[in-house]
Amino acid sequence: MSDRSYRRPRVLSQLREHLRDTFWFAPTAGLLCVLVLWGVAAELDAEIISSLQDQQEYEIIKDLIELANDAKTIVTTISSAMMTFIGVVFSISLVAVQMASGQLTPRVVRIFVRSRITKATFSVFLATFLLSLLVLTSFESKTDPRLVTSVPFVQGVLTMVMVGLSVLLFIAFVTSMLRLMQVGPVVDRIAREAMHAVVRQPGGEREPAPLAAESAWVPYNGRAGVLRDVNVARLVRIARRQGVVLRLIPRIGDFVVPGTPMLAVHGTAELSRRALSYTVSVGVERTFPQDLGFGLRQLSDIALRALSAAVNDPTTAVQCLDRIVQFLTVVARKPLGAVHHRDGKGEVRLVQDVPGWTDLVDLALAEVRLHSAGNPQVSRRLLAGIDDLLLIAPGERKEPLIRHRALLVQAVERAVPEAAEREFALLPDRQGIG
Repeated sequence: MSDRSYRRPRVLSQLREHLRDTFWFAPTAGLLCVLVLWGVAAELDAEIISSLQDQQEYEIIKDLIELANDAKTIVTTISSAMMTFIGVVFSISLVAVQMASGQLTPRVVRIFVRSRITKATFSVFLATFLLSLLVLTSFESKTDPRLVTSVPFVQGVLTMVMVGLSVLLFIAFVTSMLRLMQVGPVVDRIAREAMHAVVRQPGGEREPAPLAAESAWVPYNGRAGVLRDVNVARLVRIARRQGVVLRLIPRIGDFVVPGTPMLAVHGTAELSRRALSYTVSVGVERTFPQDLGFGLRQLSDIALRALSAAVNDPTTAVQCLDRIVQFLTVVARKPLGAVHHRDGKGEVRLVQDVPGWTDLVDLALAEVRLHSAGNPQVSRRLLAGIDDLLLIAPGERKEPLIRHRALLVQAVERAVPEAAEREFALLPDRQGIG
């Protein structure tokens, strides 16, 4: 794959994903856009009055002044009520998010942060508030149609449009928040993002080419945190110019600290730390775009919390297992392991280690299996999922599935002494217990 072929899309995609993980960008952009709209509307109002004065249509100007005075009361009400409305709505929303994170997992908060409808609603609310304040400054005290320079007629119409849009977005926002408080939509959202990560992840090499001897390694120089993603195109360009092969030592999702090895250099050239600036992104939490196992981590966390004695909600665990099996079914035949990124000439320039099949199976099943021995609904669903995966997975990938199935059977036999109950708990069922 040519580094030119994915340079711009990958960089733009990474920038977009980073902006989606922030909550300030959309409101700020909304405020800037409404400033531009207000400026255009103010110019239109001035042009309309100037044109009517040139035509000596003073009666029409008087009508517009009276209409604007009536609208001023409405705009004043909007400006005073909108900020209170924003505070009340988002205070309730934060309580709902806190409840969802307590019942499922704290990592579902990122769904709220990345929600487009949440950002759009907040942006439009703030933009409507700012627009109403700006429109109020445009009202003039003069009533003589020959002396006025502008009547905020277009601005008032624009304010009404923004209020209508705010109402529609509020309805959509409430619907979205109610869905966030339900297990099914949250699990579905996590599963869809995990599937997107699988689609974006390049396949591993079935027969990787041998690398030259490792000559050096470049330490990480930055704040400690989780490795979120890497700028593949930039690393490929640097390696091509230096005539070396770079190997990313930590996996995406690993916690890195300053001074630890980040990149291994295979070749004779030496790379400076400055040359590798802005090639890795480190944050406080994992993200989906390049992290193949993050979706399974979240689904497993929700299932584990549901199986805890404090929650005791095996049906939620079964819903998570449904999506876990779906994910493993998708990657069952996908080439996994080290990904080799090539330059325009087809030469390997960057090697990136990603979780293999055994790693993903262990992440998906190990912890849930340990906590499902005494719950027949979960053990039955887990057995059915493993049996389905055994039918799909290639021969060389059956071993970890067989191992987890055997360990689950042993755990159930130890936890359930009664033969009849044990036989019932070990009966595969895709719905658990209906």
